[in-house]
Amino acid sequence: MTTLALAEIRFKRFLALTKPRVVQLIVFCAVIGMFLAVPGLPPPATVFFATLGIALVAGAAAAVNCLVEQKIDAVMQRTRGRPLPRGHVTSRSTLVFAAIVGGTGMLVLYLFVNVLTMWLTLATFLGYAVIYTIVLKPATPQNIVIGGASGAMPPVLGWAAVTNHVAPEALLLFLIIFVWTPPHFWALALYRTQDYAKAGLPMLPVTHGAAYTKLMIVLYTIVLVAVTMLPYAIRMSGLPYLVAALVLGGVFLAYAIRLYRHYSDGLARATFRYSILYLSLLFSALLVDHYLT
Repeated sequence: MTTLALAEIRFKRFLALTKPRVVQLIVFCAVIGMFLAVPGLPPPATVFFATLGIALVAGAAAAVNCLVEQKIDAVMQRTRGRPLPRGHVTSRSTLVFAAIVGGTGMLVLYLFVNVLTMWLTLATFLGYAVIYTIVLKPATPQNIVIGGASGAMPPVLGWAAVTNHVAPEALLLFLIIFVWTPPHFWALALYRTQDYAKAGLPMLPVTHGAAYTKLMIVLYTIVLVAVTMLPYAIRMSGLPYLVAALVLGGVFLAYAIRLYRHYSDGLARATFRYSILYLSLLFSALLVDHYLT
């Protein structure tokens, strides 16, 4: 095998540590926050450097998560193929990688965006990599509810990057993702209950059972649909967004009710997949509405 081929394989292994699919959704929500923050178009340079910095720090946080949870990942079917459990990268190299990537991201935000965004991004990093991963996840079944605060920060980061302050509208975007996170994650946890039990993690289906978890998914989805009406209520958005939010929320709620009444692992997977599509389409609707109304 050539040196170039080996380098490509090593690059892909380190890239996998950053959880690219998760980072992609984080960056998407952050960019939406940038565009919603101003009536026209945000400065292209700010969008570029803020996106780069946020993506790098998010990737570093994911790598730290992989580092801390490598023993847990090794016993779970969903995660046993990650680079650390398979021995493709070492703990030391992962730590160095996370430090370099995260440090570069922070420097980009400091030099080319603004200090507020840098500090908010650092707080988000600590919230996920330390508070959620190390403290909350192994300690309480409410881990994803409390820890969801860090996952809800991307639109706030994007808003701050463009305006250098955090407006109430940015906090409303935060609230939407915060309420979306539990039903999104618990759908996954339902069909991975045995994995989490084997790993000794107190996820809600493990500690309270499937019936209670399904009920919580329905209740949180109802709250989510109500919360997504708020942008229209405060005149942050117009009728196009309202229609989209009602339709998307209605489908999500239908999934949740069906999951509660006729559970299957396949339906839980479908609900989890739809929850990701739901958030992407909801924020896209906000963006389209922003320039239509």
